[in-house]
Parts: sequence; structure tokens; C-alpha cells
Amino acid sequence: MYPRCQDSCSYRARTNPWARLRAANTRRRGPEPTTPATNKISGNTRPIESSLDQSLADFAAAPAAMAAPTPAELEHKATEAFFDDDFALAAALYTQAIAAGPPTAARYADRAQAHAKMGDFAAAAADAARAAELDPAMPRAHLRRAHACVKLEQYDDARAAAEAGAALAPGDARFAKLMSEIDAKAPKPMETEASAAVAAPASAEKPKYRHDYYNSAAEVVVTVFAKGVAPEHVAVDFGEQLLSVSVEVPGEAPYHLQPRLFGKIVPDKCRFAVLSTKIEVRLAKAEPGTTWPSLEFTGKPRLATVAPPRGSSSSSGGGGGAQRPSYPSSRGRKDWDRIEAEVKRAEKEEKLDGDAAANKFFQDIFRNADEDMRRAMTKSFQESNGTVLSTNWKDVGAKKIEPSPPEGMDLRKWEY
Repeated sequence: MYPRCQDSCSYRARTNPWARLRAANTRRRGPEPTTPATNKISGNTRPIESSLDQSLADFAAAPAAMAAPTPAELEHKATEAFFDDDFALAAALYTQAIAAGPPTAARYADRAQAHAKMGDFAAAAADAARAAELDPAMPRAHLRRAHACVKLEQYDDARAAAEAGAALAPGDARFAKLMSEIDAKAPKPMETEASAAVAAPASAEKPKYRHDYYNSAAEVVVTVFAKGVAPEHVAVDFGEQLLSVSVEVPGEAPYHLQPRLFGKIVPDKCRFAVLSTKIEVRLAKAEPGTTWPSLEFTGKPRLATVAPPRGSSSSSGGGGGAQRPSYPSSRGRKDWDRIEAEVKRAEKEEKLDGDAAANKFFQDIFRNADEDMRRAMTKSFQESNGTVLSTNWKDVGAKKIEPSPPEGMDLRKWEY
């Protein structure tokens, strides 16, 4: 009856899947009315077919209305998750932000921090390396890579990253602290036989500091002539027959003195002091009254027994005590007490200047003070952050000493 409408509906049904539904409605409904019919469901006056088209269009556009978050929004949510200690969610959101937008060094560096908090240091090192590759001038990328490499015991990579970061941020103390940690944890290089043979001519190079020793009745005093070394750069360890003295000043070649001692010592009674001109180590002998002919163990017999006089009995019933051993030595006898006195006199007569003179002055006061004066000096210096030094315990012991900076200077509290 309506061939044109039927043909048109059939054509559209073949070419458009949504038209198939409209064609079925047309066949059931008959010819289109000449006046717009009211949609009883929605209540508007649009034609029913037009209302259906609009519903289908709204349905198709519904997924598009749910727009995906931008990389900046994902990065913001990741930062909030990180501050909430949800490091796994933070890492996942940073991953989405990196995938959604162009790669940036900041997002890789932040994801490296999240991985490090979760203990995944391999992923942290990879992300930090990628951040440093995208922005070589970003100090935190080098810092996080160095931290991760230290945890992975990759000390060469950690040192390279820390040095690169320190060059970008010279005033950042974190890099200096990290370098000290690397130096402390990194294993000392071991020489192979081949490398030792090649480096044999270089072994004749003089050590950085000169050392000497002398005997007393109960001690062996070892002196390392290292002038102006801070105590925090010196480490001394004692063993039953071992001594280890290490001086590691940042920016300078390290110094190590690690001899196997000639005789045994008592480690608990050994002590050392870092002075302005030297490092003095006092080794308590396990056998007081004996003399060491050398500081280091030579592998030769230590003691030479003195032959008994002719006519004397070697049996234990002779009534005599055990013969005191004597030590072989190619050198003449030295008056070590006189040498020690000369060294101490030279130290007293030495003229110092600057901080070294001030330190020696206060050390002399503290050394010669009584117990109350020492307590007063210690308490006032610690409570005032190094700005007040008092020897009056009656005044210092009754109150807290407030900081008193010099005139023209301000006191600041540093946060680490």
C-alpha cells in the first residue's frame, strides 16, 4: 500500500542497524500522521520517531560524557595518596599519569619515591635513572637513584649519582651525608696478584702521614703525625694483636695504618686521642715490663732466653726465680721516658693560631679543672648550643643556660 515508505524502510534497515527498529515500528504503525503526535511517555509534542532518534543519540553519547581524568589530575591524586601513606595506590596513579600524557622527569622521580617506600629499590633505581635522563639538572632524581643503589649495594652507581647531584646542589647536605654512607659501606678494593705486580713501582710512594712508636713499662705509644684532622674523620679499632687507624677526610685520599702488632695487647685498656698536631694511640701491653723491638710482627722468635751463668743449676730446685727474657735488637738502648718528655715539652711550646689555638686553650682549662668546673663547662656548652662556656657550677647547676649568640648574630634552629 505504501511502497515508497516500505522500500525506504527496507533500505535503511539493511544499511543501518538502528533503522531496523524504526522500520519495524513503521510497518506496525502504518503511514506517518500528517500532524505531530504527542509522546505520551515524555509528554512533549515531538514526533514519536524523532523522540526515539533523540533517545538513541543520548544513549550513544552517554559513554563520551564520562571523560577520562587528565594526567595532571592523576598526578594530584597520586600525591594525595602518597601523603596518606598509600604508596601502592600512589605508584599506580603515577603509572596512569605517565601513560596518559607525555613522560616527565617529575612523575618518574615521584614514582621512584613511592617504589622506594614500598621497598622495591630496583624499580626505584630504574625510575630515578629515567628521570635523570629526561632532566639531567634535577637534583632529586640523582638523590633518589643514589639512595636506591645503596640499598641494592650498587656502590659505584650510587657514588656516581651522588656526585652528579652534589655538583647540581652544592649546598645540600644530604649528598655529603650520602657520600659518607657510601664510603663506609662500600667494600675496600682487593688487589689481585697481577695488579700488585703492575703496581709494584707505585708501592714505594710515601704514605700520607708519618707514624712512630715508643715503649713504656706498661704501654706502647703509637703516634700518627696527622695535623689538623677533625676527630669525626678518625676511626681507631683494637684487636688482641691488631691495630687499625683510619683517617678519611672528604676530598682527600684516605690513610690506613693496620699492622699486626709485635705482641698482644688488652683492647679494653687501650685508648686514643686526636690532638691538633697528631693522633696518639696508647696500647696496653698484655705482658707489662717487656719491650717491643718493633711495632709490627716480623715472624721471627720474639724472645731470646739469656743463658744462665756457669755453675748455676738449671733445675727448678735451685731456689732461683725464672730468668727474665730479653729481646734481641740491633739498635742501641734508648731512653724512651726522656723522648716522651721531649715530645710533651714540644707540644706545650708549639705556637698555634686561629681555631687550633682556641681549642687548645679550652682543652687546657678542662684538663686542669676539678670535677665541678668540668660539669659546669659541659652543661653550659651543651645547653647553650656552644654559645656559653662557664666554670661556675653553683650558677650553672641551678638553672638552664639559654643560648646567647655574639652581638650582631642571630640564633637559628636547624631542622634535619
